[in-house]
Amino acid sequence: MSRLIECVPNFSEGRNHQTLDAISAAVRNTPGVTLLDVDPGAATNRTVFTFVGEPEDVIEAAIHAARVGADLIDMAQHEGEHPRFGAMDVCPLVPIAGVTMEETAAYARTLARRLGEEVGLTIYCYENAASSPQRQNLADVRSGEYEGLQAKLSDPEWAPDFGPSEFNEKNGATAVSARDFLIAYNVNLNTTSSRRANAIAFDVREKGRIKRSPDPLTGQIVKGEQGEAVWIPGSLKCVKGIGWFIEEYGVAQISMNLTNISITPMHVAFNECCDKALARGIRVTGSELVGLIPLAAMLDAGRYFLHKQQRSTGVSDSELIHIAVRSMGLDELSPFVPEERIIEYAIADKSARRLVDLSLTRFVEVAASESPAPGGGSVSALVGALGAGLATMVGNLSSHKRGWDERWEFFSDWADKGKALHQELLRLVDEDTVAFNAIMVAWSAPKDQREAAIQAATVQAIEAPLKIMRAATAALEICDAMAEHGMPASSSDVGVGSLCANLAVKGAGLNVRTNAKDLKDDAQREAFLAETKVLEARAQGLEDKVLARVAQ
Repeated sequence: MSRLIECVPNFSEGRNHQTLDAISAAVRNTPGVTLLDVDPGAATNRTVFTFVGEPEDVIEAAIHAARVGADLIDMAQHEGEHPRFGAMDVCPLVPIAGVTMEETAAYARTLARRLGEEVGLTIYCYENAASSPQRQNLADVRSGEYEGLQAKLSDPEWAPDFGPSEFNEKNGATAVSARDFLIAYNVNLNTTSSRRANAIAFDVREKGRIKRSPDPLTGQIVKGEQGEAVWIPGSLKCVKGIGWFIEEYGVAQISMNLTNISITPMHVAFNECCDKALARGIRVTGSELVGLIPLAAMLDAGRYFLHKQQRSTGVSDSELIHIAVRSMGLDELSPFVPEERIIEYAIADKSARRLVDLSLTRFVEVAASESPAPGGGSVSALVGALGAGLATMVGNLSSHKRGWDERWEFFSDWADKGKALHQELLRLVDEDTVAFNAIMVAWSAPKDQREAAIQAATVQAIEAPLKIMRAATAALEICDAMAEHGMPASSSDVGVGSLCANLAVKGAGLNVRTNAKDLKDDAQREAFLAETKVLEARAQGLEDKVLARVAQ
């Protein structure tokens, strides 16, 4: 899986399009980064940029953008409705895939340090990158805004985390953070009343509503100890929301910001809005996603709704996305195009030439051509994927079998494992060919570097088929479980699946042995061959066991 983080810098410029174009170009011209969105606001005089990529590439793009912003934006001349204290006002990093929040916080602090050292910006770190609890809240870090920044910098308690401590009139200061992914999400109602929509928003949002019921003795509205309003919390954590009427569509909406989708994901917010709306005599008719969403969030939503139906969740990603879109009505107001709305799909290299994207006919033709790749390793991975796919199919069918309702989750769990394995084996179809090509490249390396390059490439060419063997052996374990517990009518499918999976193990094993003879490290070679032997024996035992059950 790619390691992806998102960067969402906010620049204090929303009117000068030449400046915005220059910042956009700085991001676009950074290799490995995709600029997803540029959202300027004239009234706020502020623009939100959104780009994504591998962490190191994103950091480079953020530095390039900051340098352009520092050169072209003059905070001494800035006016706007939004709170701000710097040219690059805030620069949060958000983990998308393959990166933890702890790792993202470390990247944020690396970015903060480099912005201070290389661009000369005054930097404060907040939220998950904060250096102290006092600095976690952005509102506290930015209090006083640009006009109060000079005085703030003179306070030792507010010395910056990185960069100069002297007031920079032109650039101000920048706040850098690591935060969770934020989703802007609207739920559509079958009413035109913004007041009713607002009431539902108050029901669900974390802040809730002001308590207005009078004290039974005094008849006065209840106040806190200091005379402040008392709030009744809503039902959802990490959710901000209001109700409004959208004239363009003729409906009222609950407009929400889901500030931490690991705590309250989109599908949970949708269901809660349905329940609260129904309690007020209103129906939810659909919903609307603003911007983009990580793939994992859509897959989780699809699994959630299938689970509520007691259906197997071990289906394809496209089916999970379809279920999520239909269940939440994400296409009610406009088409929901996954390739445009899901981050990983939107940034995918459309020009990449992958074997797994070929038709079956074309794959066979390429395998039969004069080219040495794809070869036996890639074909083994493909056959293994088919074996895992058949085992997954039996799990899905068994989960939905009439009369087996109490066992649906057992089969769904096995189908989930099978899906993960056939996805991994499909990925290895191309990885094996890449590993073979690396050996060809190594042979053309400069003479003084050639032997080291060949040995490194040889290890890669051994590890790729070993991964195939491991995944295909695990697929045989699913075949074994389905042969024992799955639908008897599908036993032949399980049998074919086991034959395919074991063929993948045997074929990949041939590749390991072929490449291992060129490895000069005796200990490493023997370790690879020993694991190969163990996997082959395990796979053969499982195939024999499955076929005996099928025959019975």
